[in-house]
Amino acid sequence: MTDQRALKHGQFVGDDGGAHAMVPSSVIAAVPAAREAAERYGREVRFDFLDDEAVHGMLFHRWEDNRKWRGRGCLAAVPLAFFGFGAWPFWDLVASQKPRPFQIAFVVVDTLIVVGLILGLYLWRRPSLMDPSLRNVRIRARRYREIVGIARRGGADVPAAYPYYGMYATSRKFFPDAPERPVPQREQAP
Repeated sequence: MTDQRALKHGQFVGDDGGAHAMVPSSVIAAVPAAREAAERYGREVRFDFLDDEAVHGMLFHRWEDNRKWRGRGCLAAVPLAFFGFGAWPFWDLVASQKPRPFQIAFVVVDTLIVVGLILGLYLWRRPSLMDPSLRNVRIRARRYREIVGIARRGGADVPAAYPYYGMYATSRKFFPDAPERPVPQREQAP
């Protein structure tokens, strides 16, 4: 994992944990359809997608949001995998040899545990999912990804996976009254 704050100007961390160079806004703006989309989406979410500093800060906050939940998500996957995928060997080795009431009880209990784990994971993550400031970062990141896709299809020299992160399910509504996330401070070179 790369520390986002220690990177050179114009670099950011993608979902893969590696440092990537930012595509300058001039490359994106060179495609008329992308420029128009950047201006339209910018008005929609109150953000300047053609300002490299603003985009860099948005990518920083997007990474920080992902970083916080990456380890927790992996940790939560352990009991989910145990009760989800582990049910098959238990059924094959033990439950299939038991009477019908035991088999029904096993299926019901295992299903309740798996549904409970999924619901618990959602409730654990819910405060972050409902934070309007973070939701604004996610919708801006989503719109930026769309703008970059338009630029790529329009002939701009943009890497295929750029900006190297996935989509957000909670990035549908913009909250104009939400406070802005603070601008990240960079580490000073010695």
